[in-house]
Amino acid sequence: MRYGFLFVCCFAGLHAFSQNLRPSELAHTFSIVARDARTGEMAVGVQSHWFSVGTAVSWAEAGVGAVATQSFTNKSFGIRGLALLKEGKTAQEVLTELLSRDEGRDVRQVAIVDSKGNVAAHTGTKCIQFADHITGEQFSVQSNMMLTDKVSEAMESAYETSMQLPLAERVMAALNAAQQAGGDIRGKQSAALIVVPGKSKAEPWNERSVDLRVDDHENPLIELGRLYKVQQAYEHMNRGDLAVEVNDMPGAMREYGAAMKMLPENLEMQYWTAVTLANNKEVEKSLTLFKSVFSAEKNWKELTRRLPAVGLLTVSDADLKRIMAQ
Repeated sequence: MRYGFLFVCCFAGLHAFSQNLRPSELAHTFSIVARDARTGEMAVGVQSHWFSVGTAVSWAEAGVGAVATQSFTNKSFGIRGLALLKEGKTAQEVLTELLSRDEGRDVRQVAIVDSKGNVAAHTGTKCIQFADHITGEQFSVQSNMMLTDKVSEAMESAYETSMQLPLAERVMAALNAAQQAGGDIRGKQSAALIVVPGKSKAEPWNERSVDLRVDDHENPLIELGRLYKVQQAYEHMNRGDLAVEVNDMPGAMREYGAAMKMLPENLEMQYWTAVTLANNKEVEKSLTLFKSVFSAEKNWKELTRRLPAVGLLTVSDADLKRIMAQ
């Protein structure tokens, strides 16, 4: 009876503890929040042995700031933190207010950077070791439940020694350094990266320059790096499209060329580059690309048949036949 009584008491205590911590997820992890002093961009990057860590830990808004909330994660810190920053409070003022109302502060880990570069961080006394944070010039790195006590130091060093890189790449350098220093004691499963502009144009639907998540992968940081490369290549394509709109064909071809150089096996990029060439009366140059795409996947040829009807391929009937013969 005594053991049964103790079990019931312990279970009740754990249940009450979990109730007090809601809303929570066990996102034990390492992360970084940072602001680029040159561009004003702000970012948050994270990796964990937890499914879809990016939906819990990482929060950012253009012209406002970035928040990482982890350990026994309180997701509301992300939304409420950004709202308080928007009111004009500093990172430290926001952190103080969030923690003052939180009964679970001892098991929380939180870091905030605001649009002016102010940084604040908190590691609760009951976060699972190894757990700590390091704040630097316009950035903070933090980790809990790590295999070694060198993770935060490794992140700090990697970030500070890669200042010549774009912010997204500096953040990824810090994350990779953390993993190399031991990372999460349980292993790795998911990662995320958000970068937002330093100033808002009141277009929240268009104000995440990087927004990537790897929800479940055996090597999430490697996959995150691959996705970032793909995104950068498509950004070249987007700039190429904008150049076409203003009839800057040399500029468009430079951008398309840069994209294809980054992703030489990507049929989409080859195909629309060929279409652009053909529409610019450079059908001869387009034929090699069309042939390469058609030979790899026949459905692109069927798509080509459909483009003239909607004005996306504006070649003569004779040139269309030459294209379709590839």
